[in-house]
Amino acid sequence: MEGDKASVVLLNCFVSPFGNRVKIALARKGVAYEEKPENLAAKSPLLLSSNPVHGKVPVLLVGGKPVCESLVILEYIDDAFAGEPLLPADPYARAQARFWASYIDAKLPECARRVWQSPKGAAAVEEGRKDMVAVLKTLEAELGGKPYFGGAALGHVDVALVTFAPWFATYERLGGFSVAAECPALVAWAARCAAENPCVAASLPDGEAVFQFVCGMRKHFGLD
Repeated sequence: MEGDKASVVLLNCFVSPFGNRVKIALARKGVAYEEKPENLAAKSPLLLSSNPVHGKVPVLLVGGKPVCESLVILEYIDDAFAGEPLLPADPYARAQARFWASYIDAKLPECARRVWQSPKGAAAVEEGRKDMVAVLKTLEAELGGKPYFGGAALGHVDVALVTFAPWFATYERLGGFSVAAECPALVAWAARCAAENPCVAASLPDGEAVFQFVCGMRKHFGLD
C-alpha cells in the first residue's frame, strides 16, 4: 500500500487529543514513525510549512508529503497502510462513524476551551461545564450498552473520543464537576479502551501531566 515503504513523521504536542488519535491509529497498524514534538507557543518552520492553512498539529508526513487534520489523517491511515481499518466496511456504518466523529469535533473542544481557558469564576466556565456534560451524555447515550461505539472492537469513533479522556481530570478540577458521576458508562468505556487495546494505552498522556501543562498555559495567559 502507498504508505508502507515511505518514511513517516508525526508533528504533535504530547497533550493534543487530536495528535494522539494519530498515534493510536499508527500503533494499531504497527506503522513505524518518528514523532517530532511541537512547542505550540513557538511553532516550527516545518509545522508552518506543512500546514500553512491552519498551522496546527497534527501533521502526518509520509514520504515528505503532509496530511493535515486528525480525522482526515485517520482515514488516510486506513487507506494507506495495511491492516484492519478503523472505519467499518458497511457504507451505512461508515457514515454513522463519520457523523459521530464529526459531532465530537464540532462540540467537545469548544465547550472544553471555555472550561480551561476562562478565568476562575467566569460565567463561561459554568456555561462550558453544562454544555460539556450535555455533549458527554449524548455520546454516552449513543454508546448505549455496547463495549465500543462501533460494536465489539475499537473503531473510528472510539479513537476520536478516547484521547479526550486524559483531559477529564483537568475539566473536573477547573469546571467543578465529576465526569464519572455524570457519565459513568463513558468513563468505564474509556478505561476499557486503554485496558483492552495496547495501542490506546501507549498513546495517551498521563492525566496529571495534562493538568500541569494546562496550569502552565493558564499562568502564561494570566488566567490564574
